[in-house]
Amino acid sequence: MLKQTEGSHAVAEAVALCRPEVICAYPISPQTHIVEGVGELVKSGELKNCEFINVESEFAALSVAIGSSAAGARTYTATASQGLLFMAEAVYNVSGLGLPIVMTIGNRAIGAPINIWNDQSDSMALRDAGWIQLFAETNQEAADLHIQAFKLAEAMSLPVMVCMDGFILTHAYERVDIPDQEQVDAFLPPFHPRQVLDPAHPYSIGAMVGPEAFMEVRYLAHAKQLQALKEIPEIAAEFKETFGRESGGLIHCYRTEDAETIVVSLGSVCGTIKDVVDGMRDGGSRIGVVSLCAFRPFPAEALRAVLESRKRVVVLEKCLAPGRGGIVASEVRFALRGMTTPVHTVIAGLGGRPITRPSLVQLFESALRNELEDIHFLDLDWEVINRELKRERESRRSGPTAENILRDLGPGVAKAV
Repeated sequence: MLKQTEGSHAVAEAVALCRPEVICAYPISPQTHIVEGVGELVKSGELKNCEFINVESEFAALSVAIGSSAAGARTYTATASQGLLFMAEAVYNVSGLGLPIVMTIGNRAIGAPINIWNDQSDSMALRDAGWIQLFAETNQEAADLHIQAFKLAEAMSLPVMVCMDGFILTHAYERVDIPDQEQVDAFLPPFHPRQVLDPAHPYSIGAMVGPEAFMEVRYLAHAKQLQALKEIPEIAAEFKETFGRESGGLIHCYRTEDAETIVVSLGSVCGTIKDVVDGMRDGGSRIGVVSLCAFRPFPAEALRAVLESRKRVVVLEKCLAPGRGGIVASEVRFALRGMTTPVHTVIAGLGGRPITRPSLVQLFESALRNELEDIHFLDLDWEVINRELKRERESRRSGPTAENILRDLGPGVAKAV
């Protein structure tokens, strides 16, 4: 059913259609509307046979989810930013135990300094925790990916993060096609776990493993991620057959057939990039876009097949590895190992900084002229940077950087931030 709805509410409805049996909830912006929405559906009786558990922290949310999933219940939770970092120990435990929990990440910057706006630093910080990570470009895809995530998690006995840009998607109102219960039931079978804690047949999970077996256990976790590279597109194809639209998969290609320059990105910014590419195409530029839907496992072969023999690749990402540069760009370079195609890193949108069409046009035109440096920070205010560096050179007690910059920018800007 087509409806105009908030992204968070669309996800809440999609999750409810998957018939979770336990939902563990703790609020943190920008994901709070999701668990509130599911909670309303439980309270109203629209979502039946589901225990909605309010917990005291994000760590507790995932810890309770571990217990419910280990006991054989289809389990869901959601978090963002510092909340994800707070549950980091449990995040590793979930994947290590092979529990098929689905968790939404409302992508948000990580402090300090405190910032509640969008970038993808949170999910990237735990990219190697053993979870499958899927990134949504639109609210329609965010809803669809949750339905696929439950099927994928339970088929692989692996946890899945569905990542959607905080506020940009979670709080945006768009037209979303919400499927009916019969369609979802036909696509997503009842949960039959591979392992269940059962008093009648007792065994231990999470036992101590020493050097004689730990490496083999970790390798099998890696092998399951590689298996997911085959499972993800198969589930996406089945989703298309059932629901009549393409959603999910490993990568999405846009106007790449004859492109000399390919822009690689993930999340909601891909929509803006596509608009810019359309305009540049009208002007004769041969440029295209690859959107990453799956980041873990990383679709290296699929990406390499699209990017090989191109003149250049520009990776635009909303995250930063201090001292290294781009996280996504490093993965792309790995996919293109042995090839001479230059890969340019563009760091953009950190802490919710707007990524505008004029800035992207200027950026891509620089790339086409071979004038783009290896690492570029989009719309970085170098005057602010140089002023703070000068202050640090001149005074040992230069003070906290964030507060210095806000004071330099003036009271109006500081108040807005």
